[in-house]
Amino acid sequence: MGVLNYTQSGRAAAVTPSNTDNIPSVSGGENTQGCILYVGGTGVLKVLTIGGDEVFFHGVPAGTTLQVRVLRVFSTGTTATNIVALW
Repeated sequence: MGVLNYTQSGRAAAVTPSNTDNIPSVSGGENTQGCILYVGGTGVLKVLTIGGDEVFFHGVPAGTTLQVRVLRVFSTGTTATNIVALW
């Protein structure tokens, strides 16, 4: 697996949290490389990482860019808002 540099993103899309669906690729198809997340509203994020880990991030402040490659944002357990996927 190669190293991806996400210091500058070229694509972005709003995230709809789901307990069953991964974040789709902006260009269509399956998102297998993951994305990083911008969090616009303070709260908790429950995510599925590209490594298959289900993780809670508590107390994520508004304006945070979470530097973890994510496949899914779960609706159950997530209270953060205005989440944007960045590729």
